[in-house]
Amino acid sequence: MDFEDIDSAGAPPQEFRALRDIIIERRDKLPRRLAQVAAYAVESPDEIAFGTVASIASAAKVQPSTLVRFAKAMGYKGFSELQVVFQERLRDRPSNYDERLDAFSIHSSGRPATAAMLDGFGKAAIRSVERVCERIDPVVMDKAARILADAETIYLLAQRRSYPITSYMAYAFGKLGIRTVLIGSPLGIDREILNFASPRDAAFAISFTPYASSTVDHMRQVAVQGVPLVVITDSPFSPLVPENGAWFEIVEADFEGFRSLAATLTVAMALTVSVADLRRGREKQNLHTE
Repeated sequence: MDFEDIDSAGAPPQEFRALRDIIIERRDKLPRRLAQVAAYAVESPDEIAFGTVASIASAAKVQPSTLVRFAKAMGYKGFSELQVVFQERLRDRPSNYDERLDAFSIHSSGRPATAAMLDGFGKAAIRSVERVCERIDPVVMDKAARILADAETIYLLAQRRSYPITSYMAYAFGKLGIRTVLIGSPLGIDREILNFASPRDAAFAISFTPYASSTVDHMRQVAVQGVPLVVITDSPFSPLVPENGAWFEIVEADFEGFRSLAATLTVAMALTVSVADLRRGREKQNLHTE
């Protein structure tokens, strides 16, 4: 299949999210090399925005000419025109933490800075939660809860900023009487601990761009061992998306480049309590049939 076969009709998108949606929609129709570029573009949008054709092609492991073909497949005249869309995404975003902190002053408007921050983070959290509640498929939610409810032991996998979610789930599952193993041993024996995971168990993993390499490695290990998987990540091209199992795409809204975990925690806790509810229902049913 040549790229002309999937060339877009009408003007190409000038907003990153619209372009990202088109890339995801067409990914299964793209030739292999163009699909490589698509995956890299969604996983590493900052690199697409700031890199050169040579550096991007090297990172995506394709020829520079493939970038041009990919841009034309998306409806653009050339790669530089597509690159502008990625650059516009970052135009108003502070590039480092000092600049992000400086940007908060524009929100104060005479109010205490703390009040402006509370308002900004609160609104971002509300947007995140509303969006995830609108977009998550109830069928997938039910499937994920049943995978975890069927498990003898639930292995919780996350690192860096995602770790607070799995640690809170471990606390909640413990209170609900559900056996879990929280991966993140200070002894560095996570791989050895995961060797005990089997198809009778389940693994729940979270990671967002840039993906934690240890979480990716742990996911691959348990997948090879046949462990049922439930994942929260931020892209269909994420290395955590399982071939079998259930997964959720969550992109948290940000406030001046800072993101909370409001939507992620909402989904995680909904799953946690759903698992307990399913198990309780089964226990009651078993009592009635005895």
